[in-house]
Amino acid sequence: TFCKRVRANDRDYNEKFQYASNCIMTSKYNIITFLPVNLFEQFQEVANTYFLFLLILQLIPQISSLSWFTTIVPLVLVLSITAVKDATDDYFRHKSDNQVNNRQSQVLIGGILQKEKWMNVRVGDIIKLENNQFVAADLLLLSSSEPHGLCYIETAELDGETNMKVRQSLSVTSELGDPNNLAQFDGEVVCEPPNNKLDRFCGTLYWKDCKYPLSNQNMLLRGCVLRNTESCYGLVIFAGPDTKLMQNSGRTKFKRTSIDRLMNTLVLWIFGFLVCMGVILAIGNAVWEKEVGALFQSFLPWDPPVDNFLFSAFLSFWSYVIILNTVVPISLYVSVEVIRLGHSYFINWDRRMFCSRSNTAAEARTTTLNEELGQVEYIFSDKTGTLTQNIMTFNKCSINGHTYGEEQHMARVQALDFSAWNPLAARDFCFYDQSLLDAVMEGEPAVHEFFRVLSLCHTVMSEEKSEGELLYKAQSPDEGALVTAARNFGFVFRSRTPGTVTTQELGKAVTYTLLAILDFNNIRKRMSVIVRNPEGRIRLYCKGADTVLFERLHSCNHELMNVTSDHLNEYAGDGLRTLAVAYRDLSEEQWEEWSEHFRGADKATDCRDDRLAAAYEEIEQDMMLLGATAIEDKLQEGVPETIAILSLANIKIWVLTGDKQETAVNIGYSCKMLTDDMTEIFIVNGHTVQSVREELRYNGDVCPSKCPPPQAPPPSLLESISGEFALIISGHSLAHALEADMEREFLETACACRAVICCRVTPLQKALVVELVKRHKKAVTLAIGDGANDVSMIKTAHIGVGISGQEGIQAVLASDYSFSQFRFLQRLLLVHGRWSYLRMCRFLCYFFYKNFAFTMVHFWFGFFCGFSAQTVYDQYFITLYNIVYTSLPVLAMGIFDQDVPEQRSLEYPKLYEPGQLNLLFNKREFFICIAQGIYTSVVLFFIPYGVLSHATQSNGVPLADYQTFAVTTATALVIVVSVQIALDTGYWTAINHFFIWGSLGTYFTILFAMHSSILFNIFPKQFHFLGDAHNTLGQPVVWLTIALATVICIAPVLAFRFLKLDLKPQLSDTKKRKPGASGSTLGRLGRGGSRRSGYAFAHQEGFGELITSGKNMRLSSLALATFASRHSSSWIDTLQKVILNSFNISQYTVFTFFYELNESFFI
Repeated sequence: TFCKRVRANDRDYNEKFQYASNCIMTSKYNIITFLPVNLFEQFQEVANTYFLFLLILQLIPQISSLSWFTTIVPLVLVLSITAVKDATDDYFRHKSDNQVNNRQSQVLIGGILQKEKWMNVRVGDIIKLENNQFVAADLLLLSSSEPHGLCYIETAELDGETNMKVRQSLSVTSELGDPNNLAQFDGEVVCEPPNNKLDRFCGTLYWKDCKYPLSNQNMLLRGCVLRNTESCYGLVIFAGPDTKLMQNSGRTKFKRTSIDRLMNTLVLWIFGFLVCMGVILAIGNAVWEKEVGALFQSFLPWDPPVDNFLFSAFLSFWSYVIILNTVVPISLYVSVEVIRLGHSYFINWDRRMFCSRSNTAAEARTTTLNEELGQVEYIFSDKTGTLTQNIMTFNKCSINGHTYGEEQHMARVQALDFSAWNPLAARDFCFYDQSLLDAVMEGEPAVHEFFRVLSLCHTVMSEEKSEGELLYKAQSPDEGALVTAARNFGFVFRSRTPGTVTTQELGKAVTYTLLAILDFNNIRKRMSVIVRNPEGRIRLYCKGADTVLFERLHSCNHELMNVTSDHLNEYAGDGLRTLAVAYRDLSEEQWEEWSEHFRGADKATDCRDDRLAAAYEEIEQDMMLLGATAIEDKLQEGVPETIAILSLANIKIWVLTGDKQETAVNIGYSCKMLTDDMTEIFIVNGHTVQSVREELRYNGDVCPSKCPPPQAPPPSLLESISGEFALIISGHSLAHALEADMEREFLETACACRAVICCRVTPLQKALVVELVKRHKKAVTLAIGDGANDVSMIKTAHIGVGISGQEGIQAVLASDYSFSQFRFLQRLLLVHGRWSYLRMCRFLCYFFYKNFAFTMVHFWFGFFCGFSAQTVYDQYFITLYNIVYTSLPVLAMGIFDQDVPEQRSLEYPKLYEPGQLNLLFNKREFFICIAQGIYTSVVLFFIPYGVLSHATQSNGVPLADYQTFAVTTATALVIVVSVQIALDTGYWTAINHFFIWGSLGTYFTILFAMHSSILFNIFPKQFHFLGDAHNTLGQPVVWLTIALATVICIAPVLAFRFLKLDLKPQLSDTKKRKPGASGSTLGRLGRGGSRRSGYAFAHQEGFGELITSGKNMRLSSLALATFASRHSSSWIDTLQKVILNSFNISQYTVFTFFYELNESFFI
């Protein structure tokens, strides 16, 4: 339903609808809202609310045994640090928003072009764009400097594609190129409301009592860049947050790790445990006050307002809640933030994740998700720009039964130098097989005809910027690679008109009459051209999928077809994209008869497409096979190895792409996600709910939920992930599979497969697939992409990773982590992620242990002090215990600890599995930690209590006093927890040594300082333990007591760990001691098994008709048809001279520049 109305050049009319302005705002706060909103967000954390509640209790003198500053100082510190971090992040968002909002654009106001900031552009304005400018808003293209209202755009910010795409204005507005004419334009557009569908637009233009349908082909979306077009004008339809770019960005979701969620649960449990202890001690207080305390009322009355034992118990309960609150100290949350910040800096500083080519370092854009990187089970990846470079290279070919290009992978082989004998050769084209160049020189007819097909059968446009400098505008990168290959081997496509194609064949200009283009589509899987050469011979040239072409060959091609099939089989095994090439000679009579049928089908008003398909089928028969091409869709460096290693770490990788099925499957084989050794590859391609359900059920019956484990260790890393099942599903089938009654069936089938590839999916479907796995599998998900069409997926996943580089920055801006190469993902997860998870788990286990050991001593002491809420330690020790005495050692462990070196983490991906299974910190581990802490507290209280109650000094004075007991217990506690962290530390650095032993030294220094006469003389009411440290620690029996308590606390831990290491060692225990590297070396694997077509072609339907109509051609291009005499001198002599020295050639870097001249789906 159309519900948006926009009238050109009429701001007053459009403002009635209160459309969004073009000002964008991705920030969360402003100066006024920052403090209340940020505090509100922070107090949504259970722990912060808990500590605020304790602070309020400590302000009540009747129940507080501790000073209020013991809680308010760390609470304010935590809130301040978090607020500063949030404010800094939001400042950069404001800065980015201002930079975009203050860009300049030319707006037509009152018939005059005026410069306006982007934020001031309004819906209904007409703006002018110039070459290489960003599109300011979603525009309806009105006119262009190009012929027929065409303009070319780059959509890297939207879909990661760097190829050019073509957009065309309506013919009725294409002549409004003058500002005066555009100022008079008062058309009204009625269209769909704002949405996030990048590939679709529905609307109608009403102008001069006529209406004209509008489609996505007429739209320029915000984030695109105008390329190769001098200027154009557009009408603003959607602005600011209503644009499709911003609609896909969505709101930033607050992501939390599974450890954070568990911590919230544990805090509630601990609070419940705290209440239980308070209730027990309060009941004890009531009993004691009734039975014993009543006897002392005459000389030790209750303090007002206490007037009975029940009220005394009530106040005692709250007093113990305050005293025992250190089981979860606020310093825990400060330490967690510091550790996460340190882990983020390690990622930023990692030189092995730095790409020197693009000068891009890895960046942790958030500090809250690092440990979640060590728990990932599902990776959802885009294809183009993420797994691939979006660069096609001509690698191999088969011509007349001979295969060429085998030498290109050999070491020390230089690329052929074409420039010495071919002045029109592309300098960046690389080929390594000298024998193909020899065949061209020797004039082999099949080789010449092969390259002639490549130079004629295409829809590429050519532009000659200067003498001999050709620039190809290819509608698909595949075509660009093939035409460039023909160009370098001497068959140069120079120019075209609607009726001719001009080439230069080995130095001789040849003009062919273009009789017909039989256009490509996804059903035909082939395209053909019919041309007449200068001698008058008519020939059809065809290229397409081998499975389609082989069915249409003449019977005499059987032997050649078998040989070529073997070559295609080999190319497909190497992951190359293949096309078969054929031709057919036509007589004049055959052409005339067929052209009549073709013209009739072309002019048909009903079933035109079916009639054209039948006409094409009629002529594309009895063809003669020439050979096949093999193009490499260049993967990002290290993609197959990365996928193999991640698979061995039990991480499942799903590819979600907007590309066609053939292309996606081809890349699946290239990066070894799919292999020919797999038991079966399921393809779900149904168009109805019932057909999709049947296909899923059939696949679910065939595919078991679990595959049997391998009986023997795999011989190589890549071979270890072969076999089993894969699922390939198209976008229209996925739409049905994601419905509520079928999603579980789809998920069960997909999760039982080794690899899943979803083709032709929309950005919304990408997000829905991620959400489905999050909701039902309860597993940590990671999404990685490079374009705006990946933003929804990146924000939906637990962890979002953006690929930075030439494809735009929208994915990076929405991501949690970013880097420039997919291969860095294995280091991010297996090294940084695994270490972050390990360190955080060890940190939490130790932290809960040491605080339960510290706090529970108060609980036991309550039974010996009349349940009076008296503390064991002085308040300064309580304040400094978590801030000074034990904070730095556990921080050092949380930041620097390792179980195995980084190289072992990469060599043994199975080390990653404990994080996926959440083995290192869970409810069971938590209870073990607090049990050890409680045991330690029992030893630390009762051993000193038992010894000191009967001990005396050397002069006979008893040691059984409160102050001596407090110092002895505190000293034993600090020593025990220091020895424990020394045992827990797996990777010692100078920092660990300094912090652990330095903290012990700091404790004794502060202890003697606080018990000195100097502080007592200055603050007599604050420091009561005058000289007690010197007296207590000077007694040998005290040190024997401390030593005994330490041994009793630590001995069981040592015994348990030695037994566990000997009887049930973990994988990390065995690998850290194993000498030498035993990791497998990854390489390209050959392919065995049954015949598989490597066909893939990124071409789009409809461009042939655009060429034959001449709409996309400039006058300069048409004039080039007369240049036949240019470069008429033969190259043969030059070629014969150069070929003798052809082995002394230089190597060039592969680079191909393409222009895609038709609408592309999301890739």
